[in-house]
Amino acid sequence: MCGIIGCILDNKKAAPILLDCVSRLEYRGYDSVGIATSGSEIKIKKDKGKIEDVHKNLKLTDLPGARGIAHVRWATHGLPTKENAHPHTDCKNKIAVVHNGIIENYKELKSKLEDEGHIFKSDTDTEVIPHLIEKYMDEGNDLESATRLAIGNLKGSYAIAAISDDEPNKVIGARKESPLIVGKGENEYFIASDAPAILHHTNKVIYLEDHEMVILNEDGILIKDSEGHEIQKEVFTIDWTPDMAEKGGFDHFMLKEIHEQPEAVKNTLLESSEIEKIVKDFPKFNRICFVACGTSYHASLTGKYLFEKLVGIPTDVTLASEFEYSADTLDENTLVILITQSGETADTLKALRLVNHKAKTLAIVNVLGSTITREAEYVVYTRAGPEIGVAATKTYLAQLTAIYLLAIHMGGKKELLEKLNKIPSYMKSSLQKEEHIKEIAQKYRDAQDFFFIGRGFSYPTAMEGALKLKEITYIHAEGYASGELKHGPLALIDDGVPVVAVVPPGRSHDKTLSNVEEVKARGAHVIGLGSSLDDDLKAEVHDLIEFDDEIDEMFSSIPYVIPLQLLSYYISVMKGIDPDKPKNLAKCVTVE
Repeated sequence: MCGIIGCILDNKKAAPILLDCVSRLEYRGYDSVGIATSGSEIKIKKDKGKIEDVHKNLKLTDLPGARGIAHVRWATHGLPTKENAHPHTDCKNKIAVVHNGIIENYKELKSKLEDEGHIFKSDTDTEVIPHLIEKYMDEGNDLESATRLAIGNLKGSYAIAAISDDEPNKVIGARKESPLIVGKGENEYFIASDAPAILHHTNKVIYLEDHEMVILNEDGILIKDSEGHEIQKEVFTIDWTPDMAEKGGFDHFMLKEIHEQPEAVKNTLLESSEIEKIVKDFPKFNRICFVACGTSYHASLTGKYLFEKLVGIPTDVTLASEFEYSADTLDENTLVILITQSGETADTLKALRLVNHKAKTLAIVNVLGSTITREAEYVVYTRAGPEIGVAATKTYLAQLTAIYLLAIHMGGKKELLEKLNKIPSYMKSSLQKEEHIKEIAQKYRDAQDFFFIGRGFSYPTAMEGALKLKEITYIHAEGYASGELKHGPLALIDDGVPVVAVVPPGRSHDKTLSNVEEVKARGAHVIGLGSSLDDDLKAEVHDLIEFDDEIDEMFSSIPYVIPLQLLSYYISVMKGIDPDKPKNLAKCVTVE
């Protein structure tokens, strides 16, 4: 979940460019940053802390040289310290490496290297890599060959970038189960964990596959397979602009991305004809299985209700991290739908590889050319654009939009497209309630616990509302199916505890309203989400967030979640927390 950058520039200092690029990957990590550049010798500056603080203290851009590597870290092995910050070096400080991933056999490798006389300076798994490269270069190999031999010893996942004093005009990159792209600019070349890092410099990218290696030098880009044979790769043009990855006048990326949601949904709705083509190619299925993590899991739960209602096919939802324990029940009559914003989520990729060629697989993903798009049989793209805030907002609603389109086309219910196409206008109305939601946030900012309840289509919305709140405010929050209150959660309701009730018009309305009365009778302060014409709901709640009465529960999942995102955002800001960079979390979970 770390972010890495490497570059070779034409008569420019690398350090300012590396700092700019790695700053755009800060959402992938949060605890330390480091840069190494190569001129006459490798120079390194690194420390724990936020990028702006480390730069202020160390003046990272003063490093000399036109080539280099950089890293922003999210700790997996070793505490967040200066010693554990990347880049890491060999014994002689002539080789520097940055790494994203987990080396599972690092203890064994470290012990063996120490027996051979290597001296380690950190507690990280990464440090074995420069020492292995050193070992093989001491045996007479060049940087490329030594790196290939080194990674041949590694078990686990990695995306790495390496430089050496002995070959100062090269940057080497390699990947296995962690994302790495190559950027091709005008006489300047990059490697990066993710496209937003390099969009200000180029939108021409090459996606590396597992076990591939890239060699950057002043002459260009050379890509080789695991045996060292040169291979040709397609160059993709990313249609994201640099401005799409900027804050655009908003205080935080999260707030900007919440406001971008109507456009993200509108753009994803344009995929309707492509989805219809995919559906026409489907064989007959007797089972559907969604596989996802986190917010994408909540989108999948909505998918379960939609597919069972509109398509009439039994539908399961499985957490990607738990999928391997039920994968044996799948067959060629099953459609497995895997949802991942990045297309690089480790658990979701593992799930795909377990069932590919055994069941039909379809990926719903936001990043063109990502690993999952190259391995799934079918792909549906969401058109959310780059999402920088760690807490998913617009990608969630774009995923839901794709799921609605799939269910409508698979169920032959095209008449529902008219209702779906109205959703962006309802979303804009939701955003107009921002000041009211800010007032509610101020009222409940000091709460210790929050509960979110809903039934049917509103149950995943309640779960997503709870997830957003705990992600960025650190308040304990739980989302429950409201019918489960009597089976335990009701014991947790005390005087003044906020309960957010999602109560749109529809089949589940009356029963959910009864549950509202239950929690209110036990002292809860109820925040209700429902129709502006729902007088019964108005009579029961302490605070009401109103929606157009035309939005029934089947289509409420998209517009109704926006106020919950805003509620979490404003409580976070009022508590002095940066909502873009919640503690202990990273945007793309590329390790298991």
